[in-house]
Amino acid sequence: MPELPEVEVVRLGLVDYVVGRTIVDAVVHDIRSVRRHLAGPHDFLAQVIGSTVVGARRRGKYLWLPLDSGDAIVVHLGMSGQMLVQAPSVAAPKHLRISFALGDGVELRFVDQRIFGGMFVSPAGAELPAEIAHIARDPLDPAFDRDDFASRIKRRKTGIKRALLDQTLISGVGNIYADESLWRSKLHFARPTEKLRRVEIDRVVVAATDVMTEALAQGGTSFDALYVNVNGQSGCFDRSLDAYGQEGLPCVRCGTLIRRDPFMNRSSYSCPVCQPRPRHPR
Repeated sequence: MPELPEVEVVRLGLVDYVVGRTIVDAVVHDIRSVRRHLAGPHDFLAQVIGSTVVGARRRGKYLWLPLDSGDAIVVHLGMSGQMLVQAPSVAAPKHLRISFALGDGVELRFVDQRIFGGMFVSPAGAELPAEIAHIARDPLDPAFDRDDFASRIKRRKTGIKRALLDQTLISGVGNIYADESLWRSKLHFARPTEKLRRVEIDRVVVAATDVMTEALAQGGTSFDALYVNVNGQSGCFDRSLDAYGQEGLPCVRCGTLIRRDPFMNRSSYSCPVCQPRPRHPR
């Protein structure tokens, strides 16, 4: 699933190519992609056609496009969603779900192979859609409060990686960047949060900030053609990963082979020496 850097790359592309344009027409090609718009696809189209996009914003892994009406189009990319800016003359992608004609030979196309993502209109949601107000701020947000995060995470009594994946505590961090942040901060994913020292919590936050900033500079992490920017280009941070997906390869810090452990129906990658398993793991 796209994480903060990948979603931020898409947002920046929308700023460049979509903000300031009017939606002169739109088509819902697959109603499953607007299933979260409870009033249905016809209402979705009625709400967006004729509106001008006045911004492109993000909270964690959610995007939203504020409209001049005061409403907002909220977007979640899910596992495979893409926002592509293309000319109408370009053949429609195979998994095209929603398209917006923006005039001047520009179309914004929502492509989603697995249909886990989608869109809906949030009434009066231009500033912050109410539907995603529960999502916490992310480490790259200037308003992210480290003191509040440290206090809340110690009260959770869970494993540190589970806490990092909790979007109500800290947003934008997924499996990839959680593993990378924990490797950089030399913490095992099962370390109990209530036993973490403040310096360790700060170390994780700094690591998460650094790794996602570096990933953003490289266009994000793309393991296949599903994760692309609005021009269809893939990021290359997968070449810089130190832990995630590196099972059996030597740790670049100590040379010990990276291990993989089952974790929440997924996998967690860590160094047995740099990230020792706690005596009483969560």
